Amino acid sequence: MKEASWVLVVDPDPKAVEDWRACLSMEGINVEKASSVKEAATKLKVLQCGCLVVDVDLPEMKGYEAVPILKAIQPRAKVIMTARLNSKELESKVREQDVFYYHIKSFSTSELASAVNGALQARRKGQSNAET
Repeated sequence: MKEASWVLVVDPDPKAVEDWRACLSMEGINVEKASSVKEAATKLKVLQCGCLVVDVDLPEMKGYEAVPILKAIQPRAKVIMTARLNSKELESKVREQDVFYYHIKSFSTSELASAVNGALQARRKGQSNAET
C-alpha cells in the first residue's frame, strides 16, 4: 500500500468524518480519522499519509494553528483545511499556512474528493521528483 493513498481526517464532528470517509472511500482512498490534534499527531507517527484534511475548529486549538505541528511530523503531506463558515480574516489565517486547498463545508463532498485526489497526485508527483 502506497503511503500517498492514505488520508487522515482531523475533525471533532463524527458526522462530518463519516461523510468524508464515505465520499473518499468511494474514490478508492483509504481514510483514517482523528478527533483532536493530539490523536492526529499520535497517528501520524505510525501512519504515512499523503493528505491531511483538518477542520479549523479543533478542541485544543484552531486547525490553522495545528498545521505546523502536524507538518513537523509529516512535512510532505498536503493539507486541506475545512471550515463550516468563512470570513476574510479566517481565510487569511488559513492561507498563511500554505494549505493545498481550503474547503467550506457547505460546498459539495465531491468538491472535497476532487481536492483530495489533487493533493494525493501532487504528493505522488513530488515524491517521484524527489526520487529522480
